[in-house]
Order: sequence, then C-alpha cells, then structure tokens
Amino acid sequence: MNFEEHAAKPLLTAAGIAVPESRLARTPEEAAEAARDLGAVVVKAQVPAGKRGKAGGIKTAECAEEAKAAAEKILGLEIAGHTVEKVLVEERSDIAREFYAAILNDPATKGPLVMFSTEGGMDIEDVAEKTPGAIRQAKVDIRQGFGPEDAQAMLEGLDLGDARDGIADVLAKLYAAYRDNDAELLEINPLVVTASGGLVALDCKFVIDDSALKRHRELAATGTPDKLTELEARGEEAGIKYIELDGDVGVLANGAGLTMTTMDVIRHHGGRPANFCEIGGDAYTKARTALEMVLDKPGVRSLVVNFCGAFARCDVMMEGLLEAWDEVRPELPVFFSIAGTGDEEAIEMLKRKLGMDPLPDMDAACQAAAEAAKKAAAAEAAKGGA
Repeated sequence: MNFEEHAAKPLLTAAGIAVPESRLARTPEEAAEAARDLGAVVVKAQVPAGKRGKAGGIKTAECAEEAKAAAEKILGLEIAGHTVEKVLVEERSDIAREFYAAILNDPATKGPLVMFSTEGGMDIEDVAEKTPGAIRQAKVDIRQGFGPEDAQAMLEGLDLGDARDGIADVLAKLYAAYRDNDAELLEINPLVVTASGGLVALDCKFVIDDSALKRHRELAATGTPDKLTELEARGEEAGIKYIELDGDVGVLANGAGLTMTTMDVIRHHGGRPANFCEIGGDAYTKARTALEMVLDKPGVRSLVVNFCGAFARCDVMMEGLLEAWDEVRPELPVFFSIAGTGDEEAIEMLKRKLGMDPLPDMDAACQAAAEAAKKAAAAEAAKGGA
C-alpha cells in the first residue's frame, strides 16, 4: 500500500526527523486559510505518485491569495492516473543543500538497502543513470541492524561539512522507522540543510508491505489503496487474489508461489501472462468466479490451468473447476498441468469429463499455451489484413 506525503510524514516525526509545519486542504479556501497561518508556502498535490512537480502539482505561494490560486489550479488535476482531491500547504524552507535518503527492500540480498546521495531534489533514477557514483549504498543484515556508526561509515569521504553527524543520525532513524513500520520503501527526497543549519525532510514516500497491514491497522487506514480494475475489484469482493496484466495467456493456479512460477515459465517461452489468479485450497468453492474473471479479460487467447496438490487435493480442485466448466464453457485452447496429492483421480476426471489429457508438466503446459496464443494472434492479424 502506498501513502501520500501528508500520511507518510508523521512516521518521520515519530522517528525524530524534522519536517516543515503544514496543513491539509481540500478546497482553495482551506489552502488560503492555511497560508494565512504559515506565511510563504508550497502547495503540493496529494497523490500516491512521484513527479508531481513535472505534472504541475507543486506550486509556491507568497500569501493566502496566491495559495488559493495555486490550489485552484492543482485540485482536479490528473497525475499518474490519480485525480488530485487534496493539497498539502507547507511552510517554505530556506534551502542551502539538498540530499536524497531512502531505505528499501533489496531484491538481490532479500534484505534492507540504505541509499544516500548528495544529488537530492532530483529523480533518483536520473542520478543513477547520469552519475551513479553519486549514490552511496549500504546492504543491511537485519540481525545487526543499521545505526549511526554504520551511517558514518557509509558517508565517509563525502563533502557534507557540519551536516555529516546530523545526516548519519537521520539515516539511522529512517532505518528504525522502516523496520518498525514494515516498510517496502521509506524515502526522503529532498532531505535539506536549511540556511540556519537544520536538517529537514521536505518530502516523504512510504510504501508498506501489504502482508503487514494486519499488524498496522491504524496506519493502514491512512494509506491509499491501489486503484483496482473492474476485474480486480471483482476478485477482491470474491476473496480471490487477481491482478490484471497486459498479456494474452490466462493463468489459473493454486498457491501464490505456483501462480508466479507459472507466469515466469510462460514468459520464458515467449508468452505474455494476462493475469495473476490464485484461488488457493478452497478452489472448488470459487472456481466459477475465478474462471469467469480470467476469461472475461479482453484479448485472452489461451489458458493454463496449473494444479499442484499438497494441502489441497488436485481432485477436489478439479471437481470444482469442472462444475464451473459446464456453466462457463471456455472456447479457447486450454492446457492443464496436474501434479501432487490426488493427481491420478483429477486426471481421470479431466479425461472423463472433457476428453482431455494434461501436459507432462508445467513447462510443457506453459509452452503450449504461449504458442497457442501466438498462433491465435497471428491468425487475427492475417484476418484483419485480408
């Protein structure tokens, strides 16, 4: 789950990292009232997306009337698919230097990664491309953690002047906030040194691990859920994890890991998964809904059904799927992979009901589905050009 800036900054405050005083406003009049209290301000669109400034979502104002005018221009904007419904009116800081600081999950080490750069206020992707040496990184062993001494070592050799000790302290506190809030990402860009020498976080991006939401219910209530497509909303309502993708090979499997592996194998064979759809051990009760969702996505040209029996038996899952089959009646190429507990019974049911045999394994089923989708796409293209 993503968090807008106004919802993310309280995490920094709780960790002892300074942020500017601000007010949340939902109307131009509220923005003007906030500016009367704060003086010169920055008016910022509140959406769970980056590059707000480039989209016209951040404007400065010297007085209440300018803040009202800025809010009028920002409210209602579309930024990265989100409509701006509120703005953060924040006191302006006298900036002397800008830095970048973040803690994120590192796919390579499966652990936290601390990042710092003297090139703050810029897109970190641009910094990484143009001046990769400007980014310092520290891989963290979660058993040891990351404290001020680790931060000092990370900052060694950088021209930070009198701000070095303060930056090291901020990095250590940022890591603590990342750990305590089960974050996937906690980023400050920019972290600034003010003219008076203070360190202030002018922006904050926070993404929480979805699996941790149950442990942080009060915090989750302030987040911004991902925008769901119509099919994804249907899946959520039915208790089925469904994610819509841009491919044409439908995927129906039990278990999140098996579903992701199925998608990877489809890609390996040059196919494009159309969805993530994991129906778990109670597949027989949700098979019709799941099958309908997978097939209702426009452009699906083939389907992989991948059942691996463990806690859930293959024959029980197959029974539910075949009952749904009578009602949904798919008319596209379908390829089965069946293995594990109850597989012999499930295979017999598949033969008896549909007159079909499963492929020898998941790799063969995914390859066949990928090739069938390509063949169907080629046929459609030829027909369209005729």
